[in-house]
Amino acid sequence: MDTNTNTNTNGNTNTNGNAKTGFLERRSLLSGAVALGVAGSALGTGAHTASAAQAGSRAKEGRFQGKSVLITGGTSGIGRATAHAFAAAGAHVSFCGRRAELGRQVEREIRDAGGEATYIQADVRVADQIRSFADRVASRYGGIDVAFNNAGIGNGRLPHELSVEEWDDVQATNARGVFLAIKYEVPYMLKAGHGIIVCTSSSAAGQARPTSAAYTASKRAVQGIVKAAALAYGPRGIRVNALLPGTTDTPFVRPPGIPDDAWAAYKKAFGPLNIDGLERMAEAEEIARAVLGLASDDFPYMTGASVAVDGGSTAGRKMVQPSRG
Repeated sequence: MDTNTNTNTNGNTNTNGNAKTGFLERRSLLSGAVALGVAGSALGTGAHTASAAQAGSRAKEGRFQGKSVLITGGTSGIGRATAHAFAAAGAHVSFCGRRAELGRQVEREIRDAGGEATYIQADVRVADQIRSFADRVASRYGGIDVAFNNAGIGNGRLPHELSVEEWDDVQATNARGVFLAIKYEVPYMLKAGHGIIVCTSSSAAGQARPTSAAYTASKRAVQGIVKAAALAYGPRGIRVNALLPGTTDTPFVRPPGIPDDAWAAYKKAFGPLNIDGLERMAEAEEIARAVLGLASDDFPYMTGASVAVDGGSTAGRKMVQPSRG
């Protein structure tokens, strides 16, 4: 995760629906974006948009035809984009999230596009709900071939300002939620003798912020869970890997109420300042492509890995020489 902003980088569904849980300071972001003004309406993102369009077309190759894919946190952001991408590639997609209205909307979008999708309301913090979710997915589609454990929240407070309840909620969602998902997904994969699990960590797992104590701790925990699960189930035909997205343009990062032109201007300024590699935010569709890649048969010898898809933000920083005056 880049070192200049307090931005939540995984773009995941905020399962609490609480606007205060975003990593970036939304008030600061709002003022920064608005300050850039409507000049952003003329800003070009052609190459970026083209990448997202290519992602959609490439997903339609049918490489997941008939596969049963389970997604947690699939109602918005990276989860939503990944649900669309798997469905476009022929998968039977089941996804959960707390926000039923959004879930039903995403389900309709996928079905209207000719895909197969089922939304099931569930909270990753509640063991019985996640067990029921996994059971219903396996019953409906004959098992679980791929799981994308993506649900997550953040909390942008200094450590001494965090309440114990806020700390616990981040850990329960991001770390315990991944544990519970794996716990109830794996038995179906063991029965089948194969399976692929991808879990959303974050580039923030390795690069903290002053306000990221809870979030960074939870995302580092996801990496630990992934490593242990990879060792536990690899001999039984199940691969488990972690995906580490960088700052991604999703509702989890973009505060509500910012006009499109002002947001475009903010993004154009944000990239070169904070993402030294590609100098731009990711699109959710680009992260979805990475998920599909890890979930495919293209990496049969990869397990227990943490794969950064962050535009180079964790590769290092450009050297800035001090002025000689």
